[in-house]
Amino acid sequence: MTAAVDGLGSATAAATRVGELQAMIAQVENPPAAGGEFGAQLAAATKVAGQGALALGNATATAGATVGVDASVPFAAQINAAAAKYGIDPALLAGVIKAESNFDPNAGSPAGAQGLTQLMPETARSIGVKDPYNPAEAIEGGARVLSEHLKSFGGDTELALAAYNAGPGAVQQYGGIPPYPETQAYVKRVLEFANEFRPGRLGG
Repeated sequence: MTAAVDGLGSATAAATRVGELQAMIAQVENPPAAGGEFGAQLAAATKVAGQGALALGNATATAGATVGVDASVPFAAQINAAAAKYGIDPALLAGVIKAESNFDPNAGSPAGAQGLTQLMPETARSIGVKDPYNPAEAIEGGARVLSEHLKSFGGDTELALAAYNAGPGAVQQYGGIPPYPETQAYVKRVLEFANEFRPGRLGG
């Protein structure tokens, strides 16, 4: 009988302790609202901390969305900056520059295209590029043009590249990549270059 009583007492004590622990946990999870000036300061600090964490999370997600080209790529800093500004893939932009000028800022074509991104003079003027032979201006101009083509063709990379090479009118006329050997080879070449410029591929 004594053992039974002792067991019952132990069970009761254990149940009581569990209840106390549950009450303590509830207080931690749902602390009473702080009043007065301290409460206001605490609420403000909590709000600011939450906003900071949200901003950090957004920044991290944005940074991780498109990784910049490696520093070993010519004009990497300018390419990454322009790509970030216009929301395009930096490796794709680097691929365009490689195909257009082989990273020669003084490149020119018989048709009159100029600089790293081979902008035609009228195109350069229309987007505010004063000196197509200036690497930073040329890269930003090329990024802007590529971005506009991507938007015009619903984000289709191949069509945007075809438009960069042959003009958007030709892409619209044929409803796809124009049947020009030069343009078809250009699209393929840029995509291959872009793949080479993606992080982890260089020197591999």
